[in-house]
Order: sequence, then C-alpha cells, then structure tokens
Amino acid sequence: MTDSPHEVSILLQRVKSGDESAKEALFTELQSELRGMAAALMSRERPDHTLQATALVNEACLRLLDSDAVANAADRRYFFGMANRAMRQILVDNARARRTTKRGGEYTRGSLDIVLDNFEASNQCDFVDLEASLDELEKDSPRQREVIELRFFSGLSIPEVAEVLDVSVATVERDWRLARAKLYQSLRGE
Repeated sequence: MTDSPHEVSILLQRVKSGDESAKEALFTELQSELRGMAAALMSRERPDHTLQATALVNEACLRLLDSDAVANAADRRYFFGMANRAMRQILVDNARARRTTKRGGEYTRGSLDIVLDNFEASNQCDFVDLEASLDELEKDSPRQREVIELRFFSGLSIPEVAEVLDVSVATVERDWRLARAKLYQSLRGE
C-alpha cells in the first residue's frame, strides 16, 4: 500500500469538516491505488471495452465527489469500498446498456471458479448477474462481500485483505471460501 494511512485519515477528517480542497488532495494521494483497482477491474472486462482504467477512475471520482459519500467516509477501508463500488457500478451500467442494445448480449454464465480464477481469460460472467449475487451475499454477510470485493475486484492478497479489514488471515481465508461457495450457487441459479 503506497499511501500513508495516517495521511488518508487526516484528509478524510478535513473533508468531513467541510474542507473542499481536501477532496482533491485525497484523490491525488490515492490516485495510484485507485488506478490499480480500476486496472484490476478492467482486466476482467471484454477486450473491446470502450472504457480505459484512467477514465474509469475519473468517472468514479466524479460520482463520489458529486455525492456526500466522501464526507461520510469513516476511514480508509470505507473510502476504498466506496471507490470500488462506484467503479463496478459504472461497469454494471455499461454492461446493462450493452445488454439492452443487443437484446440479451452475447454473454454466457460460467461457474464462480472460472469467474474468480480465470475471469480475464474467460469473460463468462455477466457483471449485472454478479452484482445482484453480491447484493444477496451482503444481506447474509457484509464482510464476506468485502472480502470478495477486495480480493477479486481490487486484486489484494489474503494478508492485505486481512490488514484492510483488521481481521486475521484465517478469518479472511474462511470468508473467501464461504463467499465463493455462496456466489457459485447464486450464479448457477440454485
């Protein structure tokens, strides 16, 4: 993690107190990590996707700045969760528009193992279905959804996820296994 967690906390506090310049400083401070998250998300998209990682970051930043979300961010973890969700929502919106245009699109469902292990090569899961399954997972276990988001969408290792969530590595490993199983069942329509 390249940014200083202390610096991020200070910037988040400044944003909460109404300092508009702190918002820009926050996004500048976290730009490289946000680009890394976007690159991880984009690597899982179809090869002919019209968005680039930088454009995805910029669009997500605009959405976050236009809302009160940044001012409500309690900490670094919450901020990255919001940024990740904003980027995924942009991709979901794009996928929905493409599906509507093509009246069903040209996607197929695949197993979660394919989705999570070889997504960039297979592109066999529709982002709209995946987002709906993640919403269902969150109802049962918000932390399991966070583990999936941080591991799969942000590309963090299990020890990095444990650090971000402030839980043990064993807890992350258990949540990762359970969440994968639940998503697998959900995506298969069981």
